Amino acid sequence: MKSIRTRIILITVVAVVLSMVISMLLGIRDVISVGQSNSEQVLDLLCETGEKNLNYYFDSVGQSVDMVASFASADLEARHSPNLKEHMRNVNNLFGKIARQTNGVCTYYYRIDPEYSTEVAGFWYVDSNGNGFTEHEVTDITLYDTNDTTQLVWYTIPKASKKSVWIPPYITDNLDVRVISYNVPIYLHDTFIGVIGIEIDYSTMAKQVDNIKLYKNGYAFINDKDGNIIYHPRIDVLALPKEEIPKVPEVFLENEDFIRYNFEGVEKEAVRRKLSNGMYLSVSVPLSEINGNWKNLISRTLIISACLLIIFVLLAMRFSGRIIKPLTDLTDAARHVSDGDYDVELSYHEDNEVGILTNSFRTLIDHVKSTTGELNRLNQQLKEDNLTLEAATIRDSLTGVKNRFALRRDYATYIEQDVLIMMLDIDEFKRVNDQFGHSVGDYLLKKTGDALLDNFGAEYSYRYGGDEFLVISPNGIKEDFEKSLTELKNQLKEIYLDEKKLPVHFSAGYVYGKSVLNDDLRLMLRQADELLYQAKNSGKDQFIGAAYDRTYAEGIQKKEEEAFRQG
Repeated sequence: MKSIRTRIILITVVAVVLSMVISMLLGIRDVISVGQSNSEQVLDLLCETGEKNLNYYFDSVGQSVDMVASFASADLEARHSPNLKEHMRNVNNLFGKIARQTNGVCTYYYRIDPEYSTEVAGFWYVDSNGNGFTEHEVTDITLYDTNDTTQLVWYTIPKASKKSVWIPPYITDNLDVRVISYNVPIYLHDTFIGVIGIEIDYSTMAKQVDNIKLYKNGYAFINDKDGNIIYHPRIDVLALPKEEIPKVPEVFLENEDFIRYNFEGVEKEAVRRKLSNGMYLSVSVPLSEINGNWKNLISRTLIISACLLIIFVLLAMRFSGRIIKPLTDLTDAARHVSDGDYDVELSYHEDNEVGILTNSFRTLIDHVKSTTGELNRLNQQLKEDNLTLEAATIRDSLTGVKNRFALRRDYATYIEQDVLIMMLDIDEFKRVNDQFGHSVGDYLLKKTGDALLDNFGAEYSYRYGGDEFLVISPNGIKEDFEKSLTELKNQLKEIYLDEKKLPVHFSAGYVYGKSVLNDDLRLMLRQADELLYQAKNSGKDQFIGAAYDRTYAEGIQKKEEEAFRQG
């Protein structure tokens, strides 16, 4: 038969455990609800911010064109007999000033309808390289059917619609550049005069979309009203034929702000906003990342609560049999806690088992209140530690340049670029170590790394292994590269230790050319390494360079593979 003391302890423990479980379940429910609501609010806010930024940009472009169009219409109506040449000068002066102050403008134009005038065609100014606008020959509209709105869309669509219109991305005539344009038809007393418009670089919009990110794998994309992808950071739309450009899932075409969908086996949630130019901006995030924060919080809360509960049960087992009244108070307090009310008052403070249990219960309540705040702080600290660890993994600790792990990570950034690749190492480095000691060898490696950082920058300098270093200069000009190479040689000739010049020399091989295919960069590395080998065999202390020869580099690779197979 169980004693009264045992029964009281058992009843008390059961009551406390039940109240804690109920409280935790209610808390978990609230955390899930609040976590999902907050995630959706963040997603919605991010999409809304992106929408406002893009609309501000599109509206500013539209307002610029509308201002010029209003001026043009007023200038035409103010003339008794329109002098189109003088009219063109007036509009061109205003349009040029406005276009130069508008970000991302690729071209601006005023094209007169040939049916209105065959003497004055209009003007077309182009900024193809960012160095300023130059006048370009206008498009010969007579070569097109202006009633066909699939041709010469910047002209035919506003003429047909008789209103200002944004044109979805297209390849601009003669320049082979993908643009988005805003065009306004110009009328004089119901007579169609022509079209005024601005074409903005597609990449300007793309950069703004790329800046919209959430969590690790969240991203934003733009589609038109028919669901065609206009821009997607993970799909190279420009490289695809028109018929192969993918569409958004059907659910995006419904009038829903929050969208749940499955893409390539991953459950995602997205928020969609309509832009002022008729396109749609969507921000998408995997559900696993949205739910990750509150799931981690619940897991940690459960673990901490379980630990605290174990401690409490151990303390409760020490209660004596003459604690009926204090236990009644504790039971009442437990009921309050089970209802979610943590503001309970326990007045028992005697120095015995009941007092210990009462104090433990107070501590448990305080811990439950503070758990959420503490877990948030720990989560933030973990994120900061992860960022520090990531930075440490891509740098060689001795020389300060990037390591081979960073090279593998950066590899894709050098594809489809003009690059100059140099392989450099220290001549007879083993002799330096044997003659002066490994500490001097490390010092020499450090000075070599400093010289590469000074002349080529931390972004493009790598330690390839041992005393061998690598430089990859993207979008480089050969003359500038060789100038930096000369400064590097001069710096490497002046390496001192304790005011004594170290007797060391360096050899290098470098290659310059276009990385077109995915394996070009690897073949260029092989050719640069072969040139370094030639420099070594030609007496060392030499820097040998050559243009990239894919056939020659493939031959080097085949020789190495054959040598490997033959052992």
